[in-house]
Amino acid sequence: MKGIAGVRQAERALLVGVGLQRSPSVEESLEELAELARSAGAQVWGQMSQKRPRPDPAYFLGRGKLDELRAEVAATEADLLIFDQNLSPTQQRNLENAVGCRVLDRTQLILDIFARHARSHEGQLQVECAQLSYLLPRLTGRGVELSRLGGGIGTRGPGEMQLETDRRRIRRRLRKIAAELETVRKRRAQQRAARQAASLPTAALVGYTNSGKSTLFNALTRAEVRVSQRMFATLDPTVRAFRLPSGRDALLSDTVGFIRDLPPALIAAFRATLEEAQEAALLVHVTDISNPRHAEQDGEVEKVLAELGLEARTRVHVFNKIDLLPAAERRSLRTHAGNVYLSAEKGWGLDELRAELDRVLPGSQRVHLELELLPSESETLALLHRFGRVYSQRYRNGRLVVEAEVPEFVARHFSAAKD
Repeated sequence: MKGIAGVRQAERALLVGVGLQRSPSVEESLEELAELARSAGAQVWGQMSQKRPRPDPAYFLGRGKLDELRAEVAATEADLLIFDQNLSPTQQRNLENAVGCRVLDRTQLILDIFARHARSHEGQLQVECAQLSYLLPRLTGRGVELSRLGGGIGTRGPGEMQLETDRRRIRRRLRKIAAELETVRKRRAQQRAARQAASLPTAALVGYTNSGKSTLFNALTRAEVRVSQRMFATLDPTVRAFRLPSGRDALLSDTVGFIRDLPPALIAAFRATLEEAQEAALLVHVTDISNPRHAEQDGEVEKVLAELGLEARTRVHVFNKIDLLPAAERRSLRTHAGNVYLSAEKGWGLDELRAELDRVLPGSQRVHLELELLPSESETLALLHRFGRVYSQRYRNGRLVVEAEVPEFVARHFSAAKD
């Protein structure tokens, strides 16, 4: 859809939800789908819903609702339909032929958002892997459309290569991506091994998308990770050191947010990223307490953690965005062991969180020491500055006398060197 001077305008989207047995509320689910659509750059022009005991095998919807949907598309001149469930390739093709516009399902929409937000080479590889794995069985009859570069939401990113070419070429590309991602995984494993050798305890932020993890990460580490109100703004994991109240150093990693029905292809493709959470000694589960559905969102996070084998991992539960609650409700909050209420945006409760992390995180205490170094021992001095806090440096009898406070593992290193 083009505007003045060929500038692309936001696509008009109609949202479609079908309430199946044991599925969440259609209305609440469509609210989340609307946020996802806006994160992908669409304008939401309306929504329709239907309750059914099971999907129609040909159209997902019932035939009467399909006629209603066709009329709505014609009246609104919608560019695309976005379904809140996952469609089979046959259902997707049948719907497009019936209504005369593009049709996306929930997984394809999430993949598009990931493609929009992937910044690093690693992130782009992960998204491309997930897109191609998803689109491979959908090639039949859709080659011309999927080959268009920049064809709109759902065709953005690395996955928009010429998908109508034979499947062997796509599978070759998937094998190449898998090899590159395995290299990334090994490099991350080496980096984690180096951190573990340094005995620095690691905590990982996990939680539902848009719960405020990156804002909290920046507040604790003074980093400048990109923060956005859009969903899935963080794809690439970031690890930073921060200081605990006891003086110990620890590491904190920011990870990709979770969501209901997170596509299995994404979990598989982002394995290297999610391993940051798997290797952490502590999980910091961040909840947006201002969201009326935060309990359900926490349940979805628990499902993903269980899939990753992390359900029993030690954790601290952070209830974020208390500044958005009414004052009376804030006053009624009661902190329990392992729970912290805060506002990362306002800085409220950060000291309480640091104290709780200090209490729960494993690791060594800091040791005060005085060392005499030869002029040739510049690497030792660099080690002190890197891992400790140097209080004073002075020369005595041709040697540099350094007074510093260092983690216990660094002190053990110096003791072993003397022996």
